[in-house]
Order: sequence, then structure tokens, then C-alpha cells
Amino acid sequence: MKKQWLFLVMLIGMLILSACSGSTIPEGTESGGTGGGEPASDAEQEVVYASTSDAVGLSPTMTNDSVSSNVMTQIYENLFERNPETMELEPKLAESYGNPDDLTWVIKLKEGIKFQDGTDFNAEAVKYSFDKLRDPATAAPRASLLEPVETVNVIDDTTVEIKTKYPYGPLLAALSHSNAAIISPTADQKQDLMQNPVGTGPFKFVSWNQGDEIVLEKNADYWNGEVALNQVRFKVVPEISTAISMLQTGEVNFLDALPPEQISRIEGLENVEVTKQEGTPVYYLTFNHSRERNQNPDFRKAVASAVDRDAFVEKLNDLGVRSDSILGPKVFGYTEELDNAGTPYDPELAKQLVEENGFGSEPIKLLAANRDNFVLMAEIVQSQLTEAGFNVEIEMMEWATFLDTARGGQYDLTFLSWSNVTSDGSEMFYPNFHSDNVGNSNRAQYSNPEFDKLVEASRTTIVPEEREKFLAEANQFMLDDNAAIVMYHGVVTSATDNSIKGLKVDPNGQWSLANVSRE
Repeated sequence: MKKQWLFLVMLIGMLILSACSGSTIPEGTESGGTGGGEPASDAEQEVVYASTSDAVGLSPTMTNDSVSSNVMTQIYENLFERNPETMELEPKLAESYGNPDDLTWVIKLKEGIKFQDGTDFNAEAVKYSFDKLRDPATAAPRASLLEPVETVNVIDDTTVEIKTKYPYGPLLAALSHSNAAIISPTADQKQDLMQNPVGTGPFKFVSWNQGDEIVLEKNADYWNGEVALNQVRFKVVPEISTAISMLQTGEVNFLDALPPEQISRIEGLENVEVTKQEGTPVYYLTFNHSRERNQNPDFRKAVASAVDRDAFVEKLNDLGVRSDSILGPKVFGYTEELDNAGTPYDPELAKQLVEENGFGSEPIKLLAANRDNFVLMAEIVQSQLTEAGFNVEIEMMEWATFLDTARGGQYDLTFLSWSNVTSDGSEMFYPNFHSDNVGNSNRAQYSNPEFDKLVEASRTTIVPEEREKFLAEANQFMLDDNAAIVMYHGVVTSATDNSIKGLKVDPNGQWSLANVSRE
């Protein structure tokens, strides 16, 4: 009897403790926030963002993927940024700039800014960041951003001079790219920024449990004003359906790049706000142009003729824009005339080319990442190519492995995407298709001297009208050559619980939590 009484007392005590302990679900999210428009307490000032993939790394110098960029944008900052409303470039860490001549850019820096390790942001830090990015020994994935730069010179603590090899129109756009963010030289020399990043941004790094989550906390000394959020967690949730359930219960507060097949479900959640806007990302099917079979124009034409892009876009539930143009409507250099300038869908022609050339005898390795719409694209295109007589085998990989495999050219066909963070056409064509970048950012292994000249011409003038002309010609050249087959241009999406205030997603898909709070 005494043992039964003791057990009852212990059970009651455990229930009381459980009732007093904090829930793993932020308070109020079950019914859409804390309600009443009142600011959340300090303990509730946290945002949990879910992604189906983990970051590759946390150094802007050494990464080149959107998942990593989402984290790094909170930690690092650039000299310039693009205003998402006007799409004009504006100073960020820079104060102003001038062009004494076509080859010289003099940039004045803001004063009094410190990195998260307490060291000074100054001209030396800018020179260090840019010199490392463009140093061939670094092997930076986006070294192409600063390829035209001849020298970076320190004039004084707050003045940097950049000399270019030729007039370089997209320079400010390149400097706004997340991979051209400014890193702490001191931190870079004593630790691995891929694992332990240090920038000037509103949040600083706390921890990374790979495959699980990355944790950031507010930078209490942030130069641009105190941020409201105390903590940000980037949670890896491999199954998007699970992530949506977590959004519904409040375990997750924020999703982006919403999958079309789940959009109606997400929009039906009472405590969730969904946003959509036309964006700069582009998703395309391309060839490994280094392989002999893919260098045959008839083979590329057969593939292009077999793919029904309209049928695919219909499955996106208004989350994709149909256009043949490599450059989308929100990108500098886009021209409406090229929306329908690609090879049209013609399944009979595709079958004829396959039969006449024996293209169906050798298997095609179709490489795809296991995220977002890549799986859907792979399944639909495999079916369409098979119908035309091709023998297609899908190879699916997780994000980081996919990027390395594509960069190494270990595929026949693959689906690639480009966020186009700079919103500049030259910065789509040069890194992705210019021969300078084969084996690096040019995962298509595309190399064509005539195309290279057009892209170079678009970069070597600072006159906007001339740049637009060359970009249109380069765009048309790619379409005529069937170098890439655009599946769709992205619609940028997000889903947040109603407690999230102040979040704005840019047309390039990037976002900052600096002005976000919880209510």
C-alpha cells in the first residue's frame, strides 16, 4: 500500500512539472500568433526556418548555392544591394562611389562598422575579401564575379579603388552578389569560415549540427540598429510535407520555394500567410556539352522538340512563368520578343530525329537534385523523352552531392537553376555558359567562341543600351543552338505563420531577417 501511495505522489509531481515546463511549440502559433498585435516576449523572438536541404558551407567565398546563401545573408553584408522595389542598386556597407574613368571605381565606405569578432570593417577588409575571391589559388566557385578586376587598392581606411582590365558594366551588380560579401580577415586567418562564419550582418553564428540545424543569434552591436529577433534556427526537414505540418503546428515559422503540388494545402492553413511574386530564378534542362553525343545539333534539337514545357508549367499551379528566353522578365537584358523564340514542342519531329540517328540505342543519364521541383521536372521529362524513343535513366542526389557531380560533368543531361541574385543578364551568361568557367560555375561545360564574344561584349561596356543589345544576341544564340531548354522562370514564394511581421522576400528569392519581429 505504501508503495502504491509513493508511486501516486511521484506521478502527480511529474504531471505538475510537465505542465510548468516550456512547450517545443512557440506559444500562440497554434492559433496564429500571440494575438492582439502585442510584441512577443524576448523568449518568443525566434524564427525557425525549414529547408529540405542543409547548407553546403557558410563562407561566401567558397559556396555557390541558394541554401547556403539563405543563412549567409543574415551573417554577411555587401558593399551594395539591389532595392527590391525599384530594382536599382544602392549602397549598403558603401557610402558612395564614383568613376574617374571607365576603368576606375572609387568606393567610399561607411565608418564605425565592426565585424562580429570586434575587428574593424575598413578598406583593408574589402581588399582582402575581393583579392581572396579572385585569387586562382582559392578556387572560389564565383570567382567570375570579379574576373574583370585588375587590382583592388586601399586609398585610406574608408576608400577603396578598383581598377578593371576593361570597362565592366555589371561591376556594382557583381558587388551586390552574396558571394561578394565582405568577410573578417582576422577570422578567416584563424578559423574555417565554412564552419564558423564572421561578417558584419545582423545575426552571428552560434552552432551547426550538420543535417539537423544551424543556429544564429542577434548581433547586439549591429551597426544598422538593433534587430528584434534574438535567435534564428535553420532547420533541415527533408520531407516538405513534414515541414508544412510543422508550419501548421508552430514548430516552424517560415518556408519558402513552396512546391506547386502543396500550394493549395498551404494556402488552406488558417494561421499562415502565403506570398507570391514574379522573380529572377530560372530553371532549365541542359546538356553536358563536353560529351560527343551532346555536341550533335540534331541530338539537342531532338531533346528540345520532345520536351513539352507548356504541359509542365501547367502543373506548377501558377508558380512558374512560361518563356523560352534564358533571361526572365525581371532580369536586365530580357526582351519580350524571345519569349517564343526557342525550339517548339514537336514530338513527331523528335521521334523522327531519334529514329534516323539511332539516338535511342545508348542510355541517357539524367541527373537531378532531390529537392524543390527538380524531382517533378525529372519525372515529366523522362516520360516525354521516353515517348520520343530515348532511353533515359534518372539519377537522383541530395543537394550538395548533386552540385559537385554536375560541376564535375558526371552526367548526360541535368536540370540546373540560377537565382540570378544580381538580376543582371551578363551574370547569368558569363558564370553559367562562358568557356572561362567550364568545370566551375559552368556546369553545362558549354564552350562556344562566338557566344563567348557576345557575352564579353555585354560586360565590356558601361552603356546600358549597348549591353541590352549584346545580351539579346547572346540569348538568341543559345536558343538557336539549343544549348539550354528553359523549363520555367520562378515565382518567388513564402509561407509564414501570422506572428511573423516585417518579412520581405526579394524577386531573386533572397531575404533578410533584420527587420523581422514576432507578435
